[in-house]
Amino acid sequence: MKSAELFVKCLEAEGVEQIFAVPGEENLDLVEALRESSIKLIVTRHEQGAGFMAACYGRLTGKPGVCLSTLGPGATNLVTPAAYAELGAMPMVMITGQKPIKTSKQGHFQIVDVVDLMRPVTRYTRQVVSGETIPARVREAFRRAEEERPGATHLEVPEDILRETVKARPIEASQTRRPVAEDKAVARAVAAMEQARRPLLMVGAGANRKMTSRMLRQLVDKTAIPFFSTQMGKGVVGETDCWMGTAALSDGDFVHRAIEYADCIINVGHDVVEKPPFLMRDGKRTVIHINFSSAAVDPVYFPQIEVVGDIANAIWQISERIEVQKHWDFAGFHRVRSAMLEDLESGRRIDSFPVHPRRLVHAVRDAMPEDGIVSLDNGLYKVWFARNYRTTRPNTLLLDNALATMGAGLPVAMGARLVHPEGKIVAICGDGGFMMNSQELETAVRLNMNLVVLILRDDAYGMIRWKQKDMELPDFGMDFGNPDFVRYAESYGAHGHRVEATDQLDTLLQSCLNSPGVHLIDCPIDYSDSQEELMQRIGERAAKIEI
Repeated sequence: MKSAELFVKCLEAEGVEQIFAVPGEENLDLVEALRESSIKLIVTRHEQGAGFMAACYGRLTGKPGVCLSTLGPGATNLVTPAAYAELGAMPMVMITGQKPIKTSKQGHFQIVDVVDLMRPVTRYTRQVVSGETIPARVREAFRRAEEERPGATHLEVPEDILRETVKARPIEASQTRRPVAEDKAVARAVAAMEQARRPLLMVGAGANRKMTSRMLRQLVDKTAIPFFSTQMGKGVVGETDCWMGTAALSDGDFVHRAIEYADCIINVGHDVVEKPPFLMRDGKRTVIHINFSSAAVDPVYFPQIEVVGDIANAIWQISERIEVQKHWDFAGFHRVRSAMLEDLESGRRIDSFPVHPRRLVHAVRDAMPEDGIVSLDNGLYKVWFARNYRTTRPNTLLLDNALATMGAGLPVAMGARLVHPEGKIVAICGDGGFMMNSQELETAVRLNMNLVVLILRDDAYGMIRWKQKDMELPDFGMDFGNPDFVRYAESYGAHGHRVEATDQLDTLLQSCLNSPGVHLIDCPIDYSDSQEELMQRIGERAAKIEI
């Protein structure tokens, strides 16, 4: 068969169901092979859209999402999604085209060294130089993308290699099991937790696995040990009883009072790509590191006990051995939790217009079912959603606290829609981030998606304006103009809506979520007091708690 046909058969053997793509002439043989295959080709309007959708597919399924581009500018446009998936631990395989490598009549037209370009942002990048090596290259790309910790891989396939005649066949996926934590390490962790008076669980991005989520829930139910999460650990354990908040700010929040109160922190699956949720400046508390790999020690993180191995198994072992201790003192945690919940609820009463971020979070939470998915782009609103939006299930608030790139919110929501075709999906984007990949509205309409896109409009780069104010710099250079978003949506065949009063938002969200098609909502947002609220007032309220 032709190498292009073999390549597609290898993808089918890996269980690939769809490929997100902006094809080019260099991979037309591959596109033709896809036409005869079981794999669905989803054409997007920009390579970033294809990459972000593939990364979201990987994040939600645990199987690598696959995206395809041509050489040169097509490949360079995948660099940001590659970094997004690699830093965010999302399994993704990228396939890019290339001019013929054996004979070429076009010199260096469009040619850049894509393999080396991808090296810093992937864990595996190779050029396929022979059709006979395709099975091995594809298998390795998928294996490396799926291994713990997951991430991005890349294969470059030249045009002439795709046209070779080959006899090779796909390689079957191997079955692997991760090593489990050593018995003595688990025993030390259990002893430290039982000896502590005020143990506290911290849930990080690495714990966002189905079995780990289940084991953590069992541990919390058995012991009633309070817990908090990092931004990318939200929802791993349902934020109901024992929840102490999310580490969305660097310090001074309610959750940091709980951290101060703790004398033992059980750090489950923290990924160092996220900002440190707490600092070990004084070393006064015991920190237990539970992760797939050992701790990367630095001046603010030097755990005294490490439990290295499969996280779910480690938590199961701990849960089986640990005994509830009479000397555990959770009273201070309960006082912090009560004050935090009261503070979160107070945002519901803000009725000013443009809409305040705290009021916005309540409107979205009230409109969404427990299994509904909110996809956040990157902006100041992400801080408010991370700390104020309560989740009860994993992967229902999709945010990026690793690369933290703008422009991903809409494509990620579209990827979530393809994984959960019957769910309620909302993309929440600032006006700056939305316009970076707004053309994917056409893709969403073409695919007959039911999707709500909520644009928070402040006609500026709000996050940077906030930082500017925090640094006591003049307000300068952050303003821009916007199109009429309602007419913009309608020009793509979507439905456009505009919020003109705060009390309209609730009913409008409900109406759009329950109506077919793509709905875009233009919602003015008021960030004017975010500096004072986030950097001062929250800390003042939290400091009043007596623990």
